[in-house]
Amino acid sequence: MKKTINLLKENDEIRIIEDELDIYLEIPHLAYAEVKKKDGGKALLFTNVVDKKNDKKFEEPVLMNIFGSYKRCELLFGRSIESVADEITKLLHMKPPSGFMNKISMAGELFSLKNIFPKKLKGEGACQEIKYLDDEVDLTKIPVLTTWEQDGGPFITMGQVYTQSLDGEMVNLGMYRLQVYDKNHLGMHWQIHKDSSHFFDQYQKAGKKMPVSVAIGGNPLYTWCATAPLPYGVNELLMYGLITKTPAKLVKSLTTPLYIPNDVDYVIEGWVDTEQLRVEGPFGDHTGYYTLEEQYPVMNVSAISMKKDRTFLATVVGKPPLEDKYMGWATGKIFFPLLKTTTPDLLDYHMPENAGFHNLILAKMQPLYKGHAKQFMHAFWGAGQMSFVKHAIFVDENAPKLDNYESFATYVLNRFAPKSMFITEGILDALDHSSPETLVGGKLGIDATAANVVEAPNLLGDAELLLKIKELIPEAVALHQYMRRTKNPITVITVNKTRNIRECFDALITLSPNLRIVVFVDVKKNDVLNSYMLIWRVTNNIDALRDIYVSGLMVGIDGTNKNSFDGYKREWPDDVDCTEHIVEVLKSKKLWDLEERLNNKFQL
Repeated sequence: MKKTINLLKENDEIRIIEDELDIYLEIPHLAYAEVKKKDGGKALLFTNVVDKKNDKKFEEPVLMNIFGSYKRCELLFGRSIESVADEITKLLHMKPPSGFMNKISMAGELFSLKNIFPKKLKGEGACQEIKYLDDEVDLTKIPVLTTWEQDGGPFITMGQVYTQSLDGEMVNLGMYRLQVYDKNHLGMHWQIHKDSSHFFDQYQKAGKKMPVSVAIGGNPLYTWCATAPLPYGVNELLMYGLITKTPAKLVKSLTTPLYIPNDVDYVIEGWVDTEQLRVEGPFGDHTGYYTLEEQYPVMNVSAISMKKDRTFLATVVGKPPLEDKYMGWATGKIFFPLLKTTTPDLLDYHMPENAGFHNLILAKMQPLYKGHAKQFMHAFWGAGQMSFVKHAIFVDENAPKLDNYESFATYVLNRFAPKSMFITEGILDALDHSSPETLVGGKLGIDATAANVVEAPNLLGDAELLLKIKELIPEAVALHQYMRRTKNPITVITVNKTRNIRECFDALITLSPNLRIVVFVDVKKNDVLNSYMLIWRVTNNIDALRDIYVSGLMVGIDGTNKNSFDGYKREWPDDVDCTEHIVEVLKSKKLWDLEERLNNKFQL
């Protein structure tokens, strides 16, 4: 962490905050504003950290937003992201050498791979300079942040969670939010599709407690590796060795059989009783919504160790853009070669930040035959973490760059017809709130690899169209038409919802000569002119099986919050919003300097 801080200082990529700030809301709110700035702002080092509620001052600083720009990502990787992807591609396509010199070259390459495997050290590590065992354990000695007002408590957000299978043959490094319940208990939010959850099932069937060690800090690449989507059973620390060309040096935990990197700043060790579950949450998550209270396993902390000179690492989640935008960019590029092994005709893919990654993927492919795009959809929805993607749009090799959104949308909308859509059902991320039931719901694929011949509508102006729509659906408040020059303009309508939106859509069928794609959102908290946040809202809120309607060439999309009108029986979560008086406190200290236009654009 100290090397990282110095590296960021040398490159003018860090802002040091010396004002006294609270771990409750103040520190995370400022970090949330910082990452909204151009190019992700700067990393933030808070050197005067307090817990006002418990009248406590911490020795260590808190570091946030370290991955929050493309430049910082490459600084922390120590090399270009593309070079890592190229190396993986080369490994995947390695062939038996022909000729003596080729054999010598390959021998050198294979010999260098010995450094990717983690190395176990004897004795204790730097991370164990200070130890708290048994009754001395107290999680409140660590400056764990409470990010949002409705959060169930403080949460560790950059924890490296080390676990192993029951037989000890497989190890896993993952990242899960961890709720601090009290001085010696943590909530383990590993979802059912995560490796740690699979290990948990093994211990539960055997009637044994499960060892867990949570590390914080050290080389930032440990933290990134915890997010790497490697196949089940593959040790994520292999990526550390591959990137740095040096093995991760590990030491044994004090009270569990697990090994953790020698140079992390904190280690929290303990055991999970597989018979004990506890309510975890709520938590304002990276979806931009609160995830609700649910039962999750509990870790009984048996030891806490730390460096004498330590730094607490944390991140902030909420509405986009966030630090995970840049971490996800690196992950997408690095693991693209692995994805191509499943879908070899894939040319490129991109996950827009404002769709929260899993909610929307844009993919470019080389279509070779009729139905090829639909085959790709099935491949995506069956491939590891890609299986949680809710909406996918596929284009051919002639399409514009995927991150050129204006050109990309034009290309898709000029080729779109209702028959381009493929709607099915599949697994969803546990954080998704839109589906009628947890973990499973509607999926939407759009095949824009082939052009459909459709007539453009007879367009009206926004004001004239709104008058006509209000005559048919009085609950309409405002509208705006996007992409008017295409064959499928998108009309966004805000409504004061008083019934099921399908009834509103059916009432507009008489206007089908003037409409193509109609999107309904609630008037509250939505601005028809803010396309960035409308995409965030709609991709979060729709379940394709329930919320997409078709009549002729007209398509309706219900992006409203769901309630009894829709037969929705789950609790609909609140948006993640900043606490206004905390923002005013930060402004009074002249620390909050986010432009008002960005505050409005990102709806903080």
